[in-house]
Amino acid sequence: MTMKKNFGDYSRTFITDVPADLESERAQFFKKTIPKFPEEAIYIYSFRENRMIFASGWEEVVGYRDDEINMLAIVNMSAPDFAPFSHDLNDKALRFIHGKSKDLEAYSFTIELKKIHKNGDEVPIVARVGVLSSENGKIESIIGRFQVNRGLIFGKVMRYAAYGPEKEKFEEELNKALFYHLAISNKEKEALSLVAKGYSFKEIAHEFNVSHSAIEKRIIPLYKRFEVKSLTHLVSFAYDNSILP
Repeated sequence: MTMKKNFGDYSRTFITDVPADLESERAQFFKKTIPKFPEEAIYIYSFRENRMIFASGWEEVVGYRDDEINMLAIVNMSAPDFAPFSHDLNDKALRFIHGKSKDLEAYSFTIELKKIHKNGDEVPIVARVGVLSSENGKIESIIGRFQVNRGLIFGKVMRYAAYGPEKEKFEEELNKALFYHLAISNKEKEALSLVAKGYSFKEIAHEFNVSHSAIEKRIIPLYKRFEVKSLTHLVSFAYDNSILP
């Protein structure tokens, strides 16, 4: 019998529940050199050592002390509605970057989601995860920043964005997660916002300096994903689900 794939299986094989030693010289260096904003939590996780090597701000954001928070806990604290997509996005992002050997530190992605506070409350978060360091073409460590944003309005649709030297390919890989979830990339959202303003596909293509077919590839798949039958219905769905302000 074939075992059913669970979202997050790939990335989970690389993470542990070992917290950071905040008294270490390295952790003290990060504390002094990495700026942190109010209501922001930061972590640095080492794939080489399979453990957290720095954490700051977690008690303020989700109620866990910096010396107890660990990578497995961070992954597992996503709210139930957001967890499957978050896990799948982590998997696809890590797989993509594992396939690269140059400019790894330039890759990152963001996702808007809710995390569960230690007291059970849901916390609206904009999370950005990127490669902090690499060695011999392999990821050595990653850095994550979790910023509380109480102005976020969530609908049924997940929102994310990808960054890096091969941004188009990176986002294309992450887009594969959209076949399983109601989600939209930043690139698709930008195009959709112009559709809502009455721009034609040709005008949007000119705005982004891409081909007409490239815009069709951003918009047309949204029909099936969101189960709508027209551009008018699509725009209405986007407003109803807080995709567009």
